[in-house]
Amino acid sequence: MKTDIREQSKFGVFGLKIFVGNMSFNTSEDGLRAAFAAHGNVEDVAVITDRETGRPRGFAFVTMPDSAARDAIEALNGTDLDGRTLNVNEARPKTDRAGGGGGGGGGGGGRRW
Repeated sequence: MKTDIREQSKFGVFGLKIFVGNMSFNTSEDGLRAAFAAHGNVEDVAVITDRETGRPRGFAFVTMPDSAARDAIEALNGTDLDGRTLNVNEARPKTDRAGGGGGGGGGGGGRRW
C-alpha cells in the first residue's frame, strides 16, 4: 500500500511533500523554490543541512499542492540544476532506524594461558 506524505498548509489545503536529491551543495533555498515555482505554488522548501557543520547535505524537501507537485515531479526529475542532475520524487514516510553508534569492542589478541 502506497502512503502519501501530505502536510496541511496555512491555507488548510493539503500539500504533497517532494524529495529532491542529488542537489549541488551550491543550490540555495531560493534557487530551488524558483525551479519548482514554475510548476505551481510552493508551500515550503527545506534544504537539509549537516547538524554539525551547517553545510547542505545535497537533498531537500519541497511541499506543493497535490496536482502541482505531481507536475513538478514529472517535469524536474532528471533535469539539471546548478550542474547536477536532480532526482525528484514523492517523499516516502520516514522509517524507524536503529540507533546509531556502537560497533563492537575489539578483540584482546591471542589466547592467554
